[in-house]
Amino acid sequence: MARIETHSTTILSVRWQGKVALGGDGQVSYGNTIMKADTRKIRWILDNKVLVGFAGSTADAFALLERFEARAKDYPGNIVRAATELARDWRTDRMLRRLEAMMVVINDEHSLLITGQGDVVQPSDGIIGIGSGGTYALAAARALMNNSKLAAAEIVRRALLIASEIDVYTNANLIVEEMKCSK
Repeated sequence: MARIETHSTTILSVRWQGKVALGGDGQVSYGNTIMKADTRKIRWILDNKVLVGFAGSTADAFALLERFEARAKDYPGNIVRAATELARDWRTDRMLRRLEAMMVVINDEHSLLITGQGDVVQPSDGIIGIGSGGTYALAAARALMNNSKLAAAEIVRRALLIASEIDVYTNANLIVEEMKCSK
């Protein structure tokens, strides 16, 4: 029996001019079929101090989101440590290892990419793009940052729209959230 690949989204985060924005589209695809166009893949957690975006299998992403939130409560105020602990668990736990998703976690200080291979990456330029259209959105965001005076949320919105015009697994039904940042 052939396994049908699930494509779930494009998530983009931009840290720019005192703000950090996180956005995502709403499309969930199964094979070459759009299953849903308005899924919310951006979540506020920890009393609206942390934003999380996820790409990949939706059920897997929610399981990881719950685990990350629990880890963040174990290490209050230290999302880097919480992310590192989650990544370690994800890579070493036999059941977690099968989860197919990626996460972007942001707060006022940090932007982090967490993967199932045990990676916790903090980009040097403050931009993270994941999911099927992540590289398109990341490239568009870099171009917009270098050639405009747009705010972080508007860069995310426009870059995601550009990705939606290129990637068939990304739609233009966007959710973008923004917060002040210290870096």
